[in-house]
Amino acid sequence: MDVLMDVLIERCAGLDIGKKDLKACVRHPGSRAGRRESQVRTFATTTRGLLALHEWLTAEQVSVVGMESTGDYWKPVFYLLEGAFETQLLNARHIRNVPGRKTDVTDAIWIAQLVEHGLIRPSFVPPPPIRRLRDLTRYRASLVQERSREAQRLEKLLEDAGLKLSTVVSDVLGASGRAMLTALIDGERDPQILAGLGDRRLRATPAALAEALRGNFTAHHATLARLMLTHIDQLGATVAALDEQVDAEMAPYTAERDRLDTIPGVSKRAAEVLIAELGVDMSRFPTPGHLASWAGMCPGNNESAGKHHSGRTRRGDPWLRGILGEIAMTAARSRTSHLGARYRRLAARRGKKRALVAVGHAVLIAAWQMLTTGTDYTDLGADHYPQHVTNPARRAAQLLSQLHDLGYNATLQPIAAT
Repeated sequence: MDVLMDVLIERCAGLDIGKKDLKACVRHPGSRAGRRESQVRTFATTTRGLLALHEWLTAEQVSVVGMESTGDYWKPVFYLLEGAFETQLLNARHIRNVPGRKTDVTDAIWIAQLVEHGLIRPSFVPPPPIRRLRDLTRYRASLVQERSREAQRLEKLLEDAGLKLSTVVSDVLGASGRAMLTALIDGERDPQILAGLGDRRLRATPAALAEALRGNFTAHHATLARLMLTHIDQLGATVAALDEQVDAEMAPYTAERDRLDTIPGVSKRAAEVLIAELGVDMSRFPTPGHLASWAGMCPGNNESAGKHHSGRTRRGDPWLRGILGEIAMTAARSRTSHLGARYRRLAARRGKKRALVAVGHAVLIAAWQMLTTGTDYTDLGADHYPQHVTNPARRAAQLLSQLHDLGYNATLQPIAAT
């Protein structure tokens, strides 16, 4: 039965994609005036099958193709069709069909109907250069996380052997820690000799080092430690190779990367991840608010019957949210930047987690402005809010309240105008 709504796209297609095959539905004007018809066909998801799909859509004069983002199965279909048709990737959460009547065929028809009436907004899919950069940065982040997990396994192994090296050395895999571990693996067990391998700049005394290195490190521990260190070195070499490849892919976007690098808390690697996840063309996001909503870095709107319920942030892009969290934690340590002052002001009132989200939101808004206008970052300073934003009377009341909490009574007298 046709839906009585305005038809925005005369000829469109909806794809329900599986691992082995896909169901394609084409919607077009029917033989009777004012009616719409559907044609459904099944195609294999091999390259031959996708080329046959391309020929059929072309013969049907389809202009827009919509598909559900099902795992990674949509990628080869999207990449093959995006050059010939307006291809839309649709969020699976936004296209749920009527429960109890779900099949692959009805899903394809439902997707085609949503597309023809313009009832759903497509997801953001970056161009091929940004997609390649995104693959590299995401794989690099996964390997860095795996290296951290392997280092934690090594530390647990030392704890199992009764060695408290992590309590006296800040980095077990640093120069001093690595020298001690190598000696342990090679068979050295004398705590005094092991402690002598530490750098003179270590804060721990030789006696404390020797005490921490006194344990029961056996040949079994040495075997595991050797394998773990080898794995850590292999991961480090792979990450270094990925760094070189990322630098090569970042060549066209060097100016944007260096510009984002000026934001407090944003390092070179963080700027690369921001570009990989956002791209450099901000026309896809009309306003910074649209970008913050897409990234899940703003409160949700949940109102019913005049009551406002929990407005938790959406999931958004987990890779983007992760790097914004790291940037926010780094910026929060700054005592001279506007972002650091913003974190401390909000953390005292709203809590640390909400403050980190707010700082990440501010970084995202700044990145949108810088990429849109091509301007550099200008820090407002740590004293911007008290001087330019806060109501003077309200600020004075806050300071009086703080003095009262410290056990003082004070009265304020305005300075006479000269």
